[in-house]
Amino acid sequence: MSWNITACNFKNGNEEEKVQTDLPGIKERGELVALTLYSSTSYFNYRGEPMGFQYELCEQFAQSIGVKLRIEVANSKEELIRKLQNGEGDLIAYNLLVTNEQKDSLIYCGEEMLTHQVLVQRNGRNALKDVTEMPGKEIYVNPGRYLQRLNNLNNELGGGLIIQTVPEDSLSEEDLIERVALGKIDYTVCDSEIARMNKTYYSNLNISLNISFNQRSSWAVRKDEPLLAQAANEWFKKNKTSKAYLASSKRYFEHSKRITHGAILSVKKGQISHYDKLFRTYAEAVGWDWRLLAALAYAESNFDPKVISWAGARGLMQLMPRTARNLGVPAGKEDDPEESIKAACKLINLLDRNFSSIKDKNERINFILASYNAGEGHIKDAIALTQKYGGDPSVWEDNVEKYLKLKSNEHYFNDPVCKNGYFRGDETCTFVKSIRYQHDLYKKKIKK
Repeated sequence: MSWNITACNFKNGNEEEKVQTDLPGIKERGELVALTLYSSTSYFNYRGEPMGFQYELCEQFAQSIGVKLRIEVANSKEELIRKLQNGEGDLIAYNLLVTNEQKDSLIYCGEEMLTHQVLVQRNGRNALKDVTEMPGKEIYVNPGRYLQRLNNLNNELGGGLIIQTVPEDSLSEEDLIERVALGKIDYTVCDSEIARMNKTYYSNLNISLNISFNQRSSWAVRKDEPLLAQAANEWFKKNKTSKAYLASSKRYFEHSKRITHGAILSVKKGQISHYDKLFRTYAEAVGWDWRLLAALAYAESNFDPKVISWAGARGLMQLMPRTARNLGVPAGKEDDPEESIKAACKLINLLDRNFSSIKDKNERINFILASYNAGEGHIKDAIALTQKYGGDPSVWEDNVEKYLKLKSNEHYFNDPVCKNGYFRGDETCTFVKSIRYQHDLYKKKIKK
């Protein structure tokens, strides 16, 4: 799906003509323009669908005032405020820190969030329970406010923290969190909201140790938009316990992002799953080994046609609702195994054509699998980054794969060659490797 992220300047060419931009003007236009930043909790694109906790709340709010939502993405918090003041948006739909300096020019509104910094570590008997246990421990952190807080805490404790500063253009905070989960490092620091979201990916994380005071944050509007601020305040007050709000909160901060996988159905009978006949039939249409198509289904759904992912993907091949509809899956048939496999093969054929410039068919499969998981836009971004930084854009391993992983890093996803913003590339790279591994396993155990 192509999501329209374009600027909307409300200033008229005639400077003397006053343009109404508060709530009545927004309703008259029929559109709310929300300013935000790419991040794992605010806004991102996943499999061609706009997603993010703040995005979903803003969409619900826009519906409540009877208008459509348009998203405008900035590159920094400073640019968010500048765009708002320049009339390029109505509302900052991002958890902006509440500061006395900004209260003269902004109205903070919506839900006031309390966040703090936490130590990210692994569960177990050796998990630290108090900041006084931190001296002597090696903590990896990006420059900026996390490093500043650790330096201040080090002074408060009388020294002893071993602080390892990691350049932001090499590893993002989420990369560091993953390294903690995998046991490659023992400690890092991040905001409590980011920590909660990442715990849905890595259940072995311990994020209970607070290392800072609470900070307040919320949405914001201009001073000349008191009615919009009032509407946002009232909406949050009324809807914080609504089904839609709670569903969004659970989607990002509670539901596990992992699928539990089982074994081959019957090695002796040569069966991978109950759907092998369908895999054999439809794999021919895309020129794939049927066991590769089965490996894709295994990675996506563990052969469960009833499963619904945290993001809303459904069925055996885990297609997003809009994608399924565009590929011809009839409404109400998302869970039908044959419809799901047939549609998935249509998507594979489409991706195969779109990556036809990659002449090596086996290499092209890596790009198809990655696009199936992430959405084609993010893979095209990674190709553009690979070209820019001197890699081979037709090779997956150690080239395009490397730059897809870097798309969770602000330095890279804000690069002008990237059109689709933030993405957790590590997940997709693991996805591709796991399918390749599973396919090799199936080939060894199951005859063609």
